[in-house]
Amino acid sequence: MDTFKTSIATVVDAIGARPLDGALADHLNRSFPANGDIVTTLAEACARGEEDGWLMQREAGGIKFGRAVKPGAEAGRFSVDVVRMKDVKGPHHVHTNGEIGLVMPIDGAPRFDGFDGPWYVYEPGSAHHPTVSGGDAYVLYLLPEGAIEFTGK
Repeated sequence: MDTFKTSIATVVDAIGARPLDGALADHLNRSFPANGDIVTTLAEACARGEEDGWLMQREAGGIKFGRAVKPGAEAGRFSVDVVRMKDVKGPHHVHTNGEIGLVMPIDGAPRFDGFDGPWYVYEPGSAHHPTVSGGDAYVLYLLPEGAIEFTGK
């Protein structure tokens, strides 16, 4: 868990006070590429966390999920959640303050909402049904102030 939190702190430092927009996604994709140390470390930590049972402790609708870090400390103003999704559409929700996500393939060539990734950013007020197609993936997402609103749609 320490490696996980240290890596998250590195990402949060790189985000800084940047607005949640496409430029931030570009910045994260350049700074932390899919085959780079941070993304590799986070993917390995997610696999270990799932195996050890401290990560993604709940499951519903074919999605394993859980909040790994509450806002504050290593994550700054963000909460950190991790889900495991395989060819599935998740529950509709609104990103009240936005969302920053990292897609880490487990099997196949998974795409999250059609993004090539590994990083994506949704602006404040955006909404969607999170969807993974083409394989199995961990999706780690940071929510400013931990804010998310499930709509039931």
